[in-house]
Amino acid sequence: MKHLEGMEHICNILFGSLHHCVVIVDEQGIITFMNERYYEFLGTSASRAVGRHVTEVIENTRMHLVVASGEAEKANMQYIRGNYMIADRVPLYNNGYIIGALGLVMFRDRKEWAEMNQHIKTLMLELESYQKKVEQLNGTSYSLHDALSVSPEMEEVKRNVRKVASSDVSVLLRGETGTGKELFAQGLHKLSERSMKPFVKVNCAAIPGDLLESELFGYEEGAFTGAKKGGKPGKFQLADQGTIFLDEIGDMPLNTQVKILRVLQEGEIEPLGAQGPRQLDVRVVAATNQPLEQLMETQQFREDLYYRINVISFTIPALRNRPEDIPLLSKFMLQKVTKRLGKRITAFDQQVLDRFLNYSWPGNVRELENTIEASVHLAEGETIQLSDLPERMADKRAAGGEWETKPLKQVLAEAEKQAIVQALKEANGEKREACALLGIGKSSLYNKIMKYGLD
Repeated sequence: MKHLEGMEHICNILFGSLHHCVVIVDEQGIITFMNERYYEFLGTSASRAVGRHVTEVIENTRMHLVVASGEAEKANMQYIRGNYMIADRVPLYNNGYIIGALGLVMFRDRKEWAEMNQHIKTLMLELESYQKKVEQLNGTSYSLHDALSVSPEMEEVKRNVRKVASSDVSVLLRGETGTGKELFAQGLHKLSERSMKPFVKVNCAAIPGDLLESELFGYEEGAFTGAKKGGKPGKFQLADQGTIFLDEIGDMPLNTQVKILRVLQEGEIEPLGAQGPRQLDVRVVAATNQPLEQLMETQQFREDLYYRINVISFTIPALRNRPEDIPLLSKFMLQKVTKRLGKRITAFDQQVLDRFLNYSWPGNVRELENTIEASVHLAEGETIQLSDLPERMADKRAAGGEWETKPLKQVLAEAEKQAIVQALKEANGEKREACALLGIGKSSLYNKIMKYGLD
């Protein structure tokens, strides 16, 4: 960082004898200064730390993210070398431009910190236990922290989501298939005052139109032939006091759109066969990968409903538009998949990462994860090579040298087929062992073998 070069002497005067750990990075996230206290704690030195990216020296650091966002982080928990630390991080500005960031890790003498750290660990374990119970009760498994990113576009979306999470305003999430709209919907819910109440998802495209109304609003006993004794609560009733997530709302039939509008306007529903309306308190978060404005022009989507759900709208960027996130996501997904499958694969060959960066990712983050899982099944060494990638990643167009974009259904089918072939190969044809490797049931495996003609 040219603005901070030559200031090492001043930094040493200011922070050299400070009891806390101090680190300074430049606008690229490169370490330019650390005090002796931090070197001692990390077991490193200036010659091994200064000049390297902060993520290579300090585990679980967020210094580079503070530089990217320009927003300070106060009293943030950080896990370093088996200990929970309390860290402050602030961006550094010069003439209105970010030139780096300063981080301060605070603790007192080691004995006092060890006692405090043990207490924090106990509390964190209790919190994790309670969080799992809450997730089971309210139907959420993601938070905004799961939307890993360093790209300015994605960080901006996350900042804005945090701003509106505490309100009850209706939110419309836009984005291509696989960008993570449900993750953001769950993140909104977890950050809201309704976080301890239910989060209920409805896939409007997956439920037949003639059943959608009863699924959403429920029915009373005897409402129609075959109705359950005692009736059945609808999704809106199940989400009372909480959040309902209407995924693929562009596929909702017009007659159902009218009733959704009533819920938003009046805060009430009327189950099939009911004598009158029932009051509800539900926050609505909708999502679509379709241009609703065009659907309104063709009378396929109600204009009044559009303005009700589109009070605040967020567009989640496609993966191809934030390539700087691909290495971060790839590393995280590799660790996640190998841990689940019990395989020791630690890295990607650089050619693989280059291929990832040059691929268009029509299925976005979901396709990236499926690609990595298929590659893990196919890989024989500890590093994923080009030869381990699904076939579509090797296909090139005759002209221009660009990789061919295929429909997501075809992409997923190819990855699934390759994973099954590799599992059967590793299991020497033993289908029971192949089921264990794939994490699926025996009947499911046989169906897929027949589907892909592998018998």
